[in-house]
Amino acid sequence: MTSADLLLIIAGLQSKHFAADFLLQTKRMRNEKGRYGYAGGVWHGLVHVAGSALILLPVMGFSSLIVAVLVGEGLAHYHIDWAKERIVRRRSLGVQSNDFWRLFGLDQLAHQLTYLVMVFVLVA
Repeated sequence: MTSADLLLIIAGLQSKHFAADFLLQTKRMRNEKGRYGYAGGVWHGLVHVAGSALILLPVMGFSSLIVAVLVGEGLAHYHIDWAKERIVRRRSLGVQSNDFWRLFGLDQLAHQLTYLVMVFVLVA
């Protein structure tokens, strides 16, 4: 796999992230991400896993490692979102708050770092 292939995979995962978080996320998903185990948050995580599978499977093929990476992504994404939402709600942070945007940025950074870890695990 070339460096260009890796960059295309990462770009695909980042594009998928935009679609799953900003285009495909429903009101129920947004409202339930901060409530542990609620269906909306779980479904949101599964949308991410499905999107990543569409990016990774054609390039990497099916394997137990791919399954493990996708499960790991789903768990990571769910818990990153859950933690951010819990903090936002407990502190009653709104979009006018600097702390809201700091948490939002940290949440997005954590997701992007997850993609780098996923690619590293798959190619190392």
